[in-house]
Amino acid sequence: AAAKITVGLLTGSLAVVGDGVDSSTDVVISFITLAASRLMAKPSDREHPYGHGRAETIATSILAFVVFFAGAQLFLSAVHNLLDPSPREMPESGALYVTAFSIAGKLILSWSQFAVGRRYKSDMLVANGKNMRNDVVISAAVLLGLFFTFVLELPVLDPIVALLVSLWIVKVALGIFFDVNTELMDGNTDSDLYREIFEAVKSVEGAGNPHRARIRKIANLHNVDLDIEVSPNMSVAAAHDIAAAVEQAIRCRLDNVYDVMVHVEPEGNREENEMFGLSEESYGCEDGNDGK
Repeated sequence: AAAKITVGLLTGSLAVVGDGVDSSTDVVISFITLAASRLMAKPSDREHPYGHGRAETIATSILAFVVFFAGAQLFLSAVHNLLDPSPREMPESGALYVTAFSIAGKLILSWSQFAVGRRYKSDMLVANGKNMRNDVVISAAVLLGLFFTFVLELPVLDPIVALLVSLWIVKVALGIFFDVNTELMDGNTDSDLYREIFEAVKSVEGAGNPHRARIRKIANLHNVDLDIEVSPNMSVAAAHDIAAAVEQAIRCRLDNVYDVMVHVEPEGNREENEMFGLSEESYGCEDGNDGK
């Protein structure tokens, strides 16, 4: 980041400066990621009985805003440069070398973030990996723009490339934000998770009609709530054993389970106010009433 900003200023390349600003945001993002990881590692307490896993969600949201701000600033600088009537000077060749160096470094960083993020199912690290992967594309675009600037001797190409880079950065920021927004709203886009829950209940003798099933994600862990029905003549102890078996079956089918809460109801029980969660019957309906 320091090399690109310094060389970009010295060589007169706004595109390289913009690329350096984008890399600077990565440094800020890494500090945010580190701070969030330390907070997530803390055990649950009185104020946070679910633990501190949401720190990852908050950090990913902050990451999106930092990336968006960097892209917006670069966009304004590029537009200002394009509208400036002053004569433009050709950037110096040093801008080419520092950009090529940056591409090599970012490839290594992106690979490491993706590898660790996918291994530990961390949305925060995967988002950071996406950001760094996009940085490779950005730096490659800057390098290509500089190459044609020297070949065609058109210095106006430099701010044009910077403008395109800024739009790409903004697009990446919006993508990260919309991805994490599902988790902020306690949503879920993986339909297979609910299918696995219903299949788990079917595998337990005596458990029936899984409904009001809900899955929320806390960092890389899943928190599962659902209701099941058992025979009304069954003892509390026997019903508890079935609920425990359902919980174990779900844990065997789903990875990274934080907690499973199974509520037992007598068979045939119907409650009109059950407005939340999914049932096996309603799951996959297209009438917009999946939540009932």
